[in-house]
Amino acid sequence: MQVINLDEYAQFREDGYNLRLLHDSPNWRIMNFNFEAGQELPVHSHDVESEVMILVLTGEGYFTGGESEIEAKSGSMLISKVDEPHGIKATTRMRVLVAIAPPI
Repeated sequence: MQVINLDEYAQFREDGYNLRLLHDSPNWRIMNFNFEAGQELPVHSHDVESEVMILVLTGEGYFTGGESEIEAKSGSMLISKVDEPHGIKATTRMRVLVAIAPPI
């Protein structure tokens, strides 16, 4: 069993988002992203069979994909195939949990 205290990973950088790998196994990969206002994970996709879950822990911003932006705030969750364009844009300080299954 693994227990992770997400508050221990609430670290931010002025020069770009902070990414921490929390768990990596053959079944899934879990990451913590921390963004300052204005930072983003650019829209991207991966050419594999997998799914991604993006959960906003704190803060506000947008889930981005293709030409669309969907408002995201604490408790908002996006689930999509990883081959669909996806990204995140923070409008406030924002903490995000991402899980990919199976990992890419």
